[in-house]
Amino acid sequence: MLRNRHVLSHPLVNARLSHLRLATTSSKDFREGIHDISLILGIEASRDLEEDSFEGQTPIGPFTGSIIKPRIGLTPILRAGLGMTDALLTLFPAAPVYHLGLFREKVSLQPVEYYSKLPSVPNVDICFLLDPLVATGGTACAALAMILDWGIPLNRIKLLVVLGSEPGLTHIENTYPGLEIWVAAIDPNITYDGLVSPGLGDTGDRLFNTIRE
Repeated sequence: MLRNRHVLSHPLVNARLSHLRLATTSSKDFREGIHDISLILGIEASRDLEEDSFEGQTPIGPFTGSIIKPRIGLTPILRAGLGMTDALLTLFPAAPVYHLGLFREKVSLQPVEYYSKLPSVPNVDICFLLDPLVATGGTACAALAMILDWGIPLNRIKLLVVLGSEPGLTHIENTYPGLEIWVAAIDPNITYDGLVSPGLGDTGDRLFNTIRE
């Protein structure tokens, strides 16, 4: 199997993720932590972006500068992917954001599509798929199918994940060999009801303070 998985190894990421795991972490701190880790993921995942050069003038003299050549698009999976979006927009402020609505059916754990903001024809060259928590991998696979059907080839898609389970990431890699995956950390297991263990809990609920007591 062709694997293109990149796992961050950085003390700042480890510390932020450890704080996110705590059940006592507030929604505000949780949002900020997801943002910070997403920013680092975005920077690392952008290492190989092609550049174009241009000639410019500083207050002192001429210089040769660079710009990012490919058109970047962001596709956050609702709703948890919204927690990663602002960080990526910091890096790519002109990037269009195409929301993908998918939820996981509670009994079958299968993804159900309910919304897509993808236009009829792709107008980007590279797509950053934003999914902060990969458990079974089914939702990410469904989103990847939507993007591929839209017309973006697999080698132009980058999946960014804050925390993934080993079974979920393996499922994605088996379904889409060679997909470029950037993940901050990996947990070994998922529970019988499809939750990452030890995980973060429900990322969407913790981001938006909608946890039921």
